[in-house]
Amino acid sequence: MNRTRTFFQSLTPFQLIVAYYAIAVSVSVALLSLPVAHQAGVEWTFMDGLFTAVSAVSVTGLSVITVADTLTTPGIFILMFVLQFGGIGVMTLGTFVWLIVGKRIGLRERRLIMADQNQYALSGIVNLMKQVLFLILIIEFCGGMILGTYFLNYYPTWQEAYLHGFFNSVSATTNGGFDITGSSMIPYADDYFIQFVIILLITLGAIGFPVLIEVKTFLFSKKGKYRFSLFTKLTTVTYTLLVIGGTIMIALLEYQFFFSGKSWHESFFYSLFQSTATRSGGLATMDVSLFSEATLLVMCALMFIGASPSSVGGGIRTTTFALNLLALYHFAKGNKTIKIFKRELHEDDVKKSLVVTLMAFVLCFGSVFILSITEKFTLIEILFEVCSAFGTTGLSMGITAELSTIGKCIIMVLMFIGRIGIVTFIYIIGSKASKPNYHYPKERVIIG
Repeated sequence: MNRTRTFFQSLTPFQLIVAYYAIAVSVSVALLSLPVAHQAGVEWTFMDGLFTAVSAVSVTGLSVITVADTLTTPGIFILMFVLQFGGIGVMTLGTFVWLIVGKRIGLRERRLIMADQNQYALSGIVNLMKQVLFLILIIEFCGGMILGTYFLNYYPTWQEAYLHGFFNSVSATTNGGFDITGSSMIPYADDYFIQFVIILLITLGAIGFPVLIEVKTFLFSKKGKYRFSLFTKLTTVTYTLLVIGGTIMIALLEYQFFFSGKSWHESFFYSLFQSTATRSGGLATMDVSLFSEATLLVMCALMFIGASPSSVGGGIRTTTFALNLLALYHFAKGNKTIKIFKRELHEDDVKKSLVVTLMAFVLCFGSVFILSITEKFTLIEILFEVCSAFGTTGLSMGITAELSTIGKCIIMVLMFIGRIGIVTFIYIIGSKASKPNYHYPKERVIIG
């Protein structure tokens, strides 16, 4: 016990976060492998349990099983719990447990919360976790009640209706991407009310917890004019433009293909739902493999970008993408600084965004290269699966269950990295930051 405690105390906050998520995966495998969680006569292997647990903890949704045909009702509730755990993060639930048992949340715990939520300041970090947990539970409860009541029109009993309602609410809000229909949201492809609610829940989960908290503060603030932070402005604008841009691109590219013969409102909702899902939602109202390759490439790019920081989603994140574009624009203009919304961006944030993007490209390219050797699928199918795993999206062209053991392991690693974040992944091999005590003479190199 003492050795274990000493070992954990020697780890950096980022290494501890990875360790905690690894423990969460192990516990999830054990829970999902309980006999009560499976239907009678269903084959359940360790790889099935591990892949499902990693996908649920990383709130991705890629699956080698069909949830509706494999899990019992208790198993579905276990999966909902794991999705909840993975969606709001280990440190959010950890903070809640610490507060219940009366444990003092010290400096070390606060540093762990900072690492898990990508925060820069210790002040107010515990209050942030309280608000995150409160908001997510309220959103899920409201979504579950609305969907469950509406599903009374679809299912014969109220128990089945509310089970589907609350599962869809949790899956959408956490951007989990799992479903218990056996065919994602395809049964509701003509029901725009359900699609609108799911789109709203996906957005609330992926827009970023700090954004939700600032909006709540703005709505209930009794003071004068409220000033939103640069993060909220930047991520909200970027998120919105990506959803709108994705909707337009899908609609235009599929105008003469999948949408041929469909009404304008069918084409619009198909495009909007799939564009929103690429933020990290993973649910779909159609078989995405029916899209053209051009559309699939657009969706790959959207999934690679992913959701916002400090949210339930993965990818390089919306602010990273925005900072890359801003850096490119200002560099082309010859500007030494980057200004947006009457604020000047910090050089470290710009540098970090470039490092994150480069590392993500290396990871995804390397994964595509290996899978193109080990798997029998087309390049677009492999690329789509890799981007979906890294972005913790969960959309698939139907190849997940047919991947080899090596392929499944690579996808699991990508899902795990997508959940903990590229920054955390990079920092787990490092130590505490320290300032250099000497410098070498600087020399320029030719670039470009």
